[in-house]
Amino acid sequence: MMQANKKRLGRGLAALIGDDTSEEAVVQDIRSLRHMPIEILHASPNNPRKNFAEAELVDLAQSIKEKGLLQPLVVRPRPDGEYEIVAGERRWRAAQKAGIHDVPVLVRDLTDGEALEIALIENIQRADLNPLEEARAYGLLLEQFNYTQQQLADSVGKSRSHIANTLRLLALPESVRRQIEMGSLTAGHARTLVATDSPAELADQIIKLGLSVRETETMVRDVTKRPTRTQKPEKDVDTKALEASVTAALGLKITITHNGRQGGILSIGYSSLDQLEDICRRLQNSAIS
Repeated sequence: MMQANKKRLGRGLAALIGDDTSEEAVVQDIRSLRHMPIEILHASPNNPRKNFAEAELVDLAQSIKEKGLLQPLVVRPRPDGEYEIVAGERRWRAAQKAGIHDVPVLVRDLTDGEALEIALIENIQRADLNPLEEARAYGLLLEQFNYTQQQLADSVGKSRSHIANTLRLLALPESVRRQIEMGSLTAGHARTLVATDSPAELADQIIKLGLSVRETETMVRDVTKRPTRTQKPEKDVDTKALEASVTAALGLKITITHNGRQGGILSIGYSSLDQLEDICRRLQNSAIS
């Protein structure tokens, strides 16, 4: 059933972003294509893309002035008679800067879940997201739509290892995540920090020294090799692999400690009260279901 849902979504998404050229899809698009006043269109609160570079909007606005808005926005009706943007918020923002009053739109009747799923996948496929927005989008698709990592990889055209590595960014402290969003750290820098004990301090060093990803990897290796006063027993390969797998699946820093007998401790790390509340909510929802 899940696979069938993914196939249906794939065809619908292709039509929405202009890749479906079947006669049926073209006729449907012509019927639903309209021009609407820009003021009755509203950004979706669930759009995974939160940051819009001003310079990019200015460039796009200039292009729209010269050539017009070549690709319609995808919208869905709201209860108040106006419309929510499902795909194309960046074009909508640029059209406002260009002084455009009416824009072409494709109207679709979509549930909240369908609208969110389409917005997530469209943004990921277009590479419009920064690494952290991409990680959050993957997390939402895994959590709310019950994707497996392989199904998600197939849907967005990425490798499974890319999905897993990107999800690991969610386990970083808030200060490091903020540096990723600001562009001070790349995803390559950040992934190197995930398994370290002091990612925030190391992130500051990377920025201060202007280290490349390769130099960061060398620094992290040197730091992790330094002996500590109370050297902890080395974890076996299976435990490390399990920690990495669960961390990637949940997007949270997971630590497993055996007590030498049959039991042990599984710890979930969090970097802010908001993240703690999110963890509690997810556990409660799992218990209820």
